[in-house]
Amino acid sequence: MKFLEKVKNIFNDFKKEKKYSLDKMLLIFENTSEVIKAEKVLKENGFKIKVVGPPSSVRKGCDLAIEVFLIEILRILEVLKKFNLVPLECLPLSDETLKPVDIFQVKNLGEYLMVRAANMKITIHKKTLKIVNISGGGCPDVPYLAAKLIGCFLNHCPEPKDLGYTLCGYALHLAYEKAKELLCSE
Repeated sequence: MKFLEKVKNIFNDFKKEKKYSLDKMLLIFENTSEVIKAEKVLKENGFKIKVVGPPSSVRKGCDLAIEVFLIEILRILEVLKKFNLVPLECLPLSDETLKPVDIFQVKNLGEYLMVRAANMKITIHKKTLKIVNISGGGCPDVPYLAAKLIGCFLNHCPEPKDLGYTLCGYALHLAYEKAKELLCSE
């Protein structure tokens, strides 16, 4: 109940000060595995969410956070509680200091497109959609992921989330999904 009281106080502050945007909130978790589980649970329950990098001023040891629509926050917290996934903090995105960091970087390299998510990169030949490089990270499954994915075609390969088991595998999956969005939707 303590956490829901915090949320209630945030709403009361909105009413009093009228300085915050009531559009989105940032859910801060203790560790990356909680973010990954929360993302899966929320998406399976039909919520439109976005995994982002939290600003350094609110980071609690996890390099990821979840951006949600404020209007859904009570339902989101109910769903997360059922799975024992209670965020450490729930912050309104009220000013520039709380703006989430985009975890994606996309670089056009002529015939190739490189997509970076957090610390992992995937490079694809744009015409053939062949994965030509996987790099970054320092997790033990990165060489395995590279061996399984390099040489495969983006639209016909195993998904990194089904192959990896670490933060690097998760970040690579995000980069893979972004690459598919950019190259396979044309």
